[in-house]
Amino acid sequence: MARLISLGAAQLGPISKDDTKAQVVDRLIALLHHAAEQAIELLVFPELALTTFFPRWHVEDVTEFDHYYHTEMPDADTQKLFDEAKRLRIGFALGYAELAYDEAGKEHRYNTTILMDRDGNMVGKYRKVHIPGHKDPEPWREFQHAERHYFEPGPEGFGVWNAFGGVVGMAICNDRRWSETYRVMGLQGAELILIGYNTPLHYAPDPTQNALAGFHNHLVMQSGAYQNGAFVVGVAKGGIEEGVDSLAQSVIIAPSGQIIAQAITTGDEVIQARVDLDFCFTYKGNVFDFDKYRTPHHYTKIAEGPQRYEPEPQE
Repeated sequence: MARLISLGAAQLGPISKDDTKAQVVDRLIALLHHAAEQAIELLVFPELALTTFFPRWHVEDVTEFDHYYHTEMPDADTQKLFDEAKRLRIGFALGYAELAYDEAGKEHRYNTTILMDRDGNMVGKYRKVHIPGHKDPEPWREFQHAERHYFEPGPEGFGVWNAFGGVVGMAICNDRRWSETYRVMGLQGAELILIGYNTPLHYAPDPTQNALAGFHNHLVMQSGAYQNGAFVVGVAKGGIEEGVDSLAQSVIIAPSGQIIAQAITTGDEVIQARVDLDFCFTYKGNVFDFDKYRTPHHYTKIAEGPQRYEPEPQE
């Protein structure tokens, strides 16, 4: 018996720093309604879906940007979204900036995604592990990418959850560039990996990569899907936001590595694919049968860290 599910990617266009949370939530609800028209059961929103990408600015005191963070989810700003999703019976993944406190009362700031089921229950929470960019201001940049100033790496690593009839994992933006992201979830049986991103088209440290942003974006997600026998949903907040042009090209990718749905705009758009999670076994049970073919004793350097050999000088 097939395990069919209708997946959706809810791409967002730009969010201005002057947009209110209420305005943004109304846009997300509009995308929910588009998803309902397509009978989508699980809708994936982007990274930091409720705000402009505020790490492009550096403020010395991060509390100046507290209005971008949420201490609980849902809260007064977002309850309407959660209520509507439950009414429509659409599960969703939502990226946001989280302000949390541990048992000792210490403050933590995470780039977070939560997964909700179709009945309005929270299934899982993932906090971004691979934090890119820089911590201190770099005035030579046209705009900042100060994620390391505003967020710390999530302490839990890459988990998976039983949901939507399969095994679901989550990652956020820069996580998608690292093969270990997919493999750690793949080793736990992940069949569906949900990824939101905000990716500027200008990469200041090496502008030669600018023209390859879309290629690299799809390359890493397609390879992650194929090498782990999983569906991948990659969802952007794209377009020109506060003067910064960001990548769109949201996609749904099959375990074969093939793109089976792709956004065609840089604005608010829902794409959809009805998939069979059993198709994962075409790859998990054959070429990527981990139990049969992996040789972990040869992979120890991955955990040990870099041990680089320097090239010998030419005479």
